Amino acid sequence: MMKNAPYFEGWYCKCRSCDGRSLALIPAMHRSASGKVTASLQVLTEHRSWWVPIPVNGFHALHDPLRVRFGACQLTQEGLWLNLCRDDLSLQGTLRFGPFSSLHTPIMGPFRFVPGMECSHSVLSMSHSLSGVLSLNGDLVDFTGGEGYLESDQGTSFPQSYLWTQCSWDEGSLMLALASVPILNHSFTGCICAILLHDKELRLATYKGARVECWSPRKVQVRQGKLRLSVELLCCDSHPLRAPVSGEMCRIVRESLRASVRCRLWENNTLMLDQTDTGAGFECAMPGQS
Repeated sequence: MMKNAPYFEGWYCKCRSCDGRSLALIPAMHRSASGKVTASLQVLTEHRSWWVPIPVNGFHALHDPLRVRFGACQLTQEGLWLNLCRDDLSLQGTLRFGPFSSLHTPIMGPFRFVPGMECSHSVLSMSHSLSGVLSLNGDLVDFTGGEGYLESDQGTSFPQSYLWTQCSWDEGSLMLALASVPILNHSFTGCICAILLHDKELRLATYKGARVECWSPRKVQVRQGKLRLSVELLCCDSHPLRAPVSGEMCRIVRESLRASVRCRLWENNTLMLDQTDTGAGFECAMPGQS
């Protein structure tokens, strides 16, 4: 990446308590086409979202081992340390993470080596246990016994059109992302999906021959060999977040932490999975949306 080229990198840390309370934190750094470097933290709950500018000299990130410091807060593979106080947002406390459920190989597969990709996605943990209590604007939320999820993105821009969802259930979880992927003067709809099912990892992806048979803001159907996946949005209450365009966080998208999403997976005509998550993460963006 050239020194002054547009760029962004962010981490998405989702935490859900046993009683269904959810919190997502998105620390990120971004560099615009003019070379201006900024940093931010976005906070999302079931009820609203916040945008928090972070001083650039207060943002530092290491990848291995994972260590992201944003202001007086820190995210590592061991947990979250939060001490954030501003007029409309107070967030303090410590969460400890259990062992990460990592994928066997990177979710982008060979696509991660393609030069000029707008956005490259990484799944750091499909699921991990949580322990600890956070204070959010004076409201104590006990995450002990809950579940976490962690991913990251880097590149220049979010895709023009995309859909993302993250669902979990007893002994299983799913991450699905579809996106319009520009390559030279053309584009195609790319798919990456990881499913943990009874300690077994399943992968559906364009680079494995997956075909997106249909997708809309409410339904996706993907076929790969003997496997057929259907993901359906039943209901959604979303809130605004900022997304990068040429390294600048100027696009408004909307995400929900309490979407109701039904996931079904067949092998040939045998139904292997039929789960509905009422606390799913869900985001869908199309040109012209705001």
